Amino acid sequence: MLNNSQKLDLLFHALSDPGRRGMVETLSQGPASVSELAAPLDMTLSAVVQHLAVLEASGIVRSEKQGRVRTCRIEPEALSLVELWVNARRTSWERKLDGLGEFLAAKPDGSKS
Repeated sequence: MLNNSQKLDLLFHALSDPGRRGMVETLSQGPASVSELAAPLDMTLSAVVQHLAVLEASGIVRSEKQGRVRTCRIEPEALSLVELWVNARRTSWERKLDGLGEFLAAKPDGSKS
């Protein structure tokens, strides 16, 4: 079983490529075939399949083949780990910035220290 750090590494790696992010955006609107995902992209079908393999390895995308058509769909729960990580960073920075705001608000005007 992968630990959370390794899972996050796979997820962020998968999302690091603009083409893969585009595929995730497309799939967030509903399932699509590999050829539908490839249509708007400036890459070969083989490259699209390789990118999908990265997305599948990360758990973001699942696919199934029926006949000659491979249909892909997003796995929203896979992205929840990224969301938790980002929200934890956001919460930490908001606390720090709130503290700074309170500190600055408490200082008398024109104070140098």
